[in-house]
Amino acid sequence: MSYRHRCLAILFGLGLVSGAGPSYAQALLPYAPNLDSRQLEQQGITLTEDVLQLVRFQQYDLALPRAKLATQLAPNRFQTWFILGTLYLQEKEIDRGIEVLLKAQALAPEEAGIKFTLGSAYFQKGDYPAAISALQAGLQQKPDSTSALFDLGNAYLKLKQYPEAITTFEKAVGTDKSFWPAINNIGLIQYERGDSESALQQWQRALALDPEQSEPQLAVAVLLYKQGKTAEGLQQGEAALKRDSRYAELKFLEENLWGEKLLQDTRVFFANPTMQALIKNLPPVVEEKDQG
Repeated sequence: MSYRHRCLAILFGLGLVSGAGPSYAQALLPYAPNLDSRQLEQQGITLTEDVLQLVRFQQYDLALPRAKLATQLAPNRFQTWFILGTLYLQEKEIDRGIEVLLKAQALAPEEAGIKFTLGSAYFQKGDYPAAISALQAGLQQKPDSTSALFDLGNAYLKLKQYPEAITTFEKAVGTDKSFWPAINNIGLIQYERGDSESALQQWQRALALDPEQSEPQLAVAVLLYKQGKTAEGLQQGEAALKRDSRYAELKFLEENLWGEKLLQDTRVFFANPTMQALIKNLPPVVEEKDQG
């Protein structure tokens, strides 16, 4: 399972989203020379509430210009910079996102959520050592963050620092016993290390927590097929891909951190005539918006 940016989750976690409905203020406020700096800052905070409601409804194209204006109105509030940086990441403008998030961090070094989001940005950029550094710094302030521990484990995984990755994934499961993605990724590591039996145990453990997850089920199918359990493997693979056809794409599997050995064995599995026929008839994938 891949590192996934958690825009809304972090913003909600910091208490930056209110329960009020969207008011959708105008992106450009009228010039008001009689407003003092405190009033302007309050305008920026109010505008930020609108931005967060737009993010809630995934209307990022409307949210971004408002977020930029909010930083001009309230430049000394970390929330405005944090939200703008998060939106830049959403739009895949990683370098600009990092630049803005660093401004937010300078204003509020005590906010772990900013460090976690910086970790996301560095991960997306492919700078895994920087991601690890940012995530570790955030975890020093908020050590029980399941998602941050998972993200840190994924950064270690990308660097093939497998012992550190496994330890971190286990910590994530320790904070949330039902968090199957970390268990799944331990299986990915075990498979790359050549321990297929341990990998199978981890994927079965993940499926015991959530039987509807296609990723561990497909991994189990590939492993069974490689072991010569052809019928069982094909049955499991068919069920997994019918539930979520995205996993029929090797690129998607690679994005979900499947390693070289598992990808190679998956290619062989997908080359089976039964799987080829199934994949050919799968409905086209509808690209989902990032939920944050």
